[in-house]
Amino acid sequence: MGSLGLQGRRTPAPRDDRRRRRNHVVDFQPVPSRRLWVVYGLLAAGLSGLALRLAWVQVIQGNELLNRARAIQTQTITPLGRRRTIVDRQGRLVALDEERFTLWAHPRYFSFPGDDIGRLRSPLDVARKLSPVLAKPMGELLKAMDGRKSGVKLASELDPETAQRVRELGISGVDLEAYPQRVYPQAGLFANVVGFLNLERIPQAGLEQSRDRDLRRQEASRSLRRGADGTPLPDGLKPGVLYGDDLKLQLTLDARLQQVAQMALAKQVKKWKATRGAALVMDVSNGELLTLASTPTYNPNQFWKFKPGLFREWSVQDLYEPGSTFKPINLAIALQENAIDPSGKVNDSGQLTIGGWPIFNHDRKGNGVIDFPTVLQVSSNVGMVQAMRRVQPSRFWHWLQTLGIDNTPDTDLPGAVAGQLKSLETFKTQPIEPATAAFGQGFNLTPLKLIQLHAMLANGGRLVSPHITRGLRSGDDLASAPPASGVQLIRPAIAQTVLNWMETVVEKGSGRGVQIPGHRIGGKTGTAQKARNGVYVPGAKITSFIAHLPINKPRYVVLVVIDEPKGENAYGSTVAVPVAKQIIEALLVLEKIPPTRSVPTTARQ
Repeated sequence: MGSLGLQGRRTPAPRDDRRRRRNHVVDFQPVPSRRLWVVYGLLAAGLSGLALRLAWVQVIQGNELLNRARAIQTQTITPLGRRRTIVDRQGRLVALDEERFTLWAHPRYFSFPGDDIGRLRSPLDVARKLSPVLAKPMGELLKAMDGRKSGVKLASELDPETAQRVRELGISGVDLEAYPQRVYPQAGLFANVVGFLNLERIPQAGLEQSRDRDLRRQEASRSLRRGADGTPLPDGLKPGVLYGDDLKLQLTLDARLQQVAQMALAKQVKKWKATRGAALVMDVSNGELLTLASTPTYNPNQFWKFKPGLFREWSVQDLYEPGSTFKPINLAIALQENAIDPSGKVNDSGQLTIGGWPIFNHDRKGNGVIDFPTVLQVSSNVGMVQAMRRVQPSRFWHWLQTLGIDNTPDTDLPGAVAGQLKSLETFKTQPIEPATAAFGQGFNLTPLKLIQLHAMLANGGRLVSPHITRGLRSGDDLASAPPASGVQLIRPAIAQTVLNWMETVVEKGSGRGVQIPGHRIGGKTGTAQKARNGVYVPGAKITSFIAHLPINKPRYVVLVVIDEPKGENAYGSTVAVPVAKQIIEALLVLEKIPPTRSVPTTARQ
């Protein structure tokens, strides 16, 4: 038992061992100084590298990184370069910008909504979806994409509805690029004055070119900051940057009357196999043109299909000898100079010789002693020479220059040109010059200038500036007609006297074809020889007719000019008068001009 007790008991450690463990001190080996320097060097290099990197990022790359951050956080909206709309006097659309789209394909990115990540679709799959939307054969689409990875132009001039249908397909790798396209809803109706933009949107003619600065919208690129979740942030936007430009250019022209004039012109030009025709209607009080039509014309939506010669308005840019339509202007000059008496008469012998040159009436017949209303009724060249011989040549020339024959008209019409007038010395030393000028030959002007001078007679002697625009308007607002204007040149009583004489031309003379029951209309026909390079061309003539209405209180002047009609019976009375009548009939209805006298029973029937 004693041995068992000894075996179960734990024998204590010797005292010396315990003392040694209690007093034991661990001795560390010293670290070599070389290692410390290495660690220190590594730490110092790391801190120095970090400092250099911070300096590089903040100083050297600071602007670049800032720009990259702004590019991610900021959306830049670049304007499409839209142009302002053009409308007629009633607000009808004449020219506008419509949004169109170009469809681009990038075959290496093709995938459909719901496809697994990384799955790509073939051009055949995409063509199968796009074909019915674009109304193009699949084969055509596949041919365009054949072997190409990106940047394939599949379609252009897509309208917004088609573009939206493409978006709804949700095809990755298909992009729609928006751009504005100039559209002319009236086609060729206003092409002669409005002009067009070429495929690069560069103005080429008409108001598009002359009023280019006014037609450009005030658009600017703008940047919009966004938060981390894409929410737009208002800070950083300059005042007015979101302003929407809704200005439009309003014309004085009336699309309804323009349509009537152009159709009547086209029909008559075709009937008489003429070269061209023009029709103008002017408000005599302020110079506004309600109509400026010409034929042949062109479609500005497809300008590339037409000859460039059609892109100019010849009634504003081409000169011609006005002939007999200028006779009322000359009679007003003679009255203003007190050279003739309103009740006076002249002897029309049918022909006379001036400076060795023979002058004849158009029919080579004499009319005897006639008054001035009759001079206009029979369109007597000899009678006009007899009347204007009473005006000193220098005074006659002075008046022609005062009326602005050789000056460019003050107008907003693009391309307007000055007429041609012989020198004062020529007028004074060569008697044939004032003689031929008496019946509207020997000098040149444009149809625009002629209607301006006749408007002067109609408004009481004031020379107004012809124009076709009323300026820029905002929203749905339209400008009303401006007040009467112009410089007084002829006494009102003289102007009214000449108008009364012109009324007799419609009642008894060559203008009878324009008569409309109940309405007082004055007018004058013209059939002038046509010259090229200073030489009159045998058989070539230019026919015209000018009308004033209503005579008792004139509001409008209508001018029709038809160039080089073919046929022995081609005169102002047969070629130009029928066109003027159709225009006047439409004008009376559109402008609600009431009859100025009772209509006889036979006329009503």
